[in-house]
Amino acid sequence: CGDGGRIIAQCCCREAVIPCTLQGPATNPEIDLPAAFESRIAHYTRRVEDVLDEVLPAATVEPRRLHDAMRYAVFNGGKRVRPLLVYAAGECLGLRQELLDAPAAAIELIHAFSLVHDDLPAMDDDDIRRGKPTVHRQFDEATAILAADALQPLAFRVLADPRDLPAGTSSRLVRIVADAAGSIGMTGGQSMDLAAEGQSLTADEIEHMYSLKTGALIHASVMCAAALAEDLPEDRASAIDAFGRTIGVAFQIKDDILDVEGETEVIGKQSGADQRLGKATSPGLAGIEAARARCNSLLRSALEQLDDFGDDAESLRWLARFVVERGN
Repeated sequence: CGDGGRIIAQCCCREAVIPCTLQGPATNPEIDLPAAFESRIAHYTRRVEDVLDEVLPAATVEPRRLHDAMRYAVFNGGKRVRPLLVYAAGECLGLRQELLDAPAAAIELIHAFSLVHDDLPAMDDDDIRRGKPTVHRQFDEATAILAADALQPLAFRVLADPRDLPAGTSSRLVRIVADAAGSIGMTGGQSMDLAAEGQSLTADEIEHMYSLKTGALIHASVMCAAALAEDLPEDRASAIDAFGRTIGVAFQIKDDILDVEGETEVIGKQSGADQRLGKATSPGLAGIEAARARCNSLLRSALEQLDDFGDDAESLRWLARFVVERGN
């Protein structure tokens, strides 16, 4: 990573060079990391992708087409925001990086699984994801379904591995991620999103849906770090919890703004899809300017939750601002 703004990743038994849209200068993991979080992003991205490369079966292993599709879904140029939130929350709480690798990788596997299903014809029927053909277009629909089905249990296999994790913490991490991914989290939110197509929802109903379909996994990213922090005071745990919930909703509002304002070539997927599908969104309900104002208000609220952490939370502050200010 850091090679002219690109990531070089092992994907499907070959080196894939893909654009990196969220990185600073490359860092050497053998030396002290630079002070600015933006300059640590390359290190953390490489770190989680090393774990992902290790746990994903090689595309040379049978069934080859399935494993090829799994790796295609994961190594496709994602910004790795959720793993970065795991590492940033870990920095805030003074945790060793080794403790954060498993939850960071597991959450990214769940995220990749959700995107494969989200793009399917029965869901949002998208042909492009991150500027590349979606998995069901690159392979076929059945292979895409199976690849996503395989990525989900692999995430929990990673969390169940006791390597580098203190005794008893694996089960806590599994519960956090399972709740975030299941019917009371991301999957439930996706169901609500589909049911709301062509319907009129209130602002509160839309934000509740956002808190599940997108916010739950973002919230889980910071809460996994909190679960690994020994003797974390209740007030600090509550602040991390509130930060994760707030920034998760802001992330989805920003996504909806980009769907209206962004260009397909920049955002990496078809723009205007929400309107074509009759999605219930914040911009659709209140307009772009009101949605942008709400997004900024949520950012302020999220940053306020970090006041008591001082400089330790600077990485989380950087990511919170990125969520609201990003262009894709």
